[in-house]
Amino acid sequence: MRLNYVEHGQGTPVVLLHGMFGSLTNLGGLARALSDSYRVISCDLRNQGDSFHSDVMDLQSMSEDLVTLLDYLDIEATSVVGHSLGGKVGMQFALNYSDRCLNLAVADISPVAYAPKHDLILEALLDLSKDIIYDRAAADKLLARHIHDRDMRSFLLKNISKSNNGAYQIKINLKVIEKNYYTNLVAAPKGDPFESSTLFLKGEKSAYIQEKHKSQIGVLFPNYKLKILDECGHWLHVQKPELFNTLIEQFLDGAEL
Repeated sequence: MRLNYVEHGQGTPVVLLHGMFGSLTNLGGLARALSDSYRVISCDLRNQGDSFHSDVMDLQSMSEDLVTLLDYLDIEATSVVGHSLGGKVGMQFALNYSDRCLNLAVADISPVAYAPKHDLILEALLDLSKDIIYDRAAADKLLARHIHDRDMRSFLLKNISKSNNGAYQIKINLKVIEKNYYTNLVAAPKGDPFESSTLFLKGEKSAYIQEKHKSQIGVLFPNYKLKILDECGHWLHVQKPELFNTLIEQFLDGAEL
C-alpha cells in the first residue's frame, strides 16, 4: 500500500511529513515556499489524512512507507522535513535508510521516548466518533466539551469528512491510533547514527526539545544544528511561518545557519 501524496515543483526532492492528527495540508505553507526550487512531496502518514488504514502503526513501519513511496516515484534519495510525529518518522527513516536521506530537518521533537501528551485530544475524538453529526458546528460543539482552544478544535475538525449519507465521519484510524499511541507512537527512534546534515528547530516555549535531550540528539545525529524560534510553542510553523520557511529553505540550500 502507498501513502497518499501531492507534489509540486521540480528539482531535488523534499518530502514533508506532518504530525499527529494531521494531514499533508499542515505544512502547505512550507510546500508552497519550497516549490519554486524543489520537487516537494507532501504525504499523509498511514492511518491519517487520506492514506490507507492499517492495524500496524509504529515508527519502523511508517519509515518503510516512505521507502515504498520513494520507490513508486523513482526517487533514489530525498531531503526530509518532519514536524512532531512526522519528525520522528523522518528520524527513523534517516537512521534506517541513510543512503536514501540527503539531509533531515526536524521541527520540535527529539529522538527520545515521551510521556503521553494527547489524552484529552484522544478522548475528544473518541467522543465525537460516537455521535452521528450532520454539520461542522455540531462537531465543534462536541469537541468543545473537552478542548477549549478554538484553533486546536479547527485543526482537529480537518479530520472529519462528509460521507455519502450526509453525515460527517472521522477519517483517521482512531482505534489504531489509540491502541498504539501509548507505546509505539511515543517511542524513541532507534538505529545507527545519521552522519549527514540535520537541523532541529525548537519552539522557545515548547518542552519537546530540552537541554537534557541534546546528548541523545548528538549520538544519533552528530552533524546537527539547533535553532530556537522565539515566542513559539510546538506549532512553530504556524506561529512563525516566514521564519520557519526561511530556515528550512536556507538549510536545504546548504547555507550557514
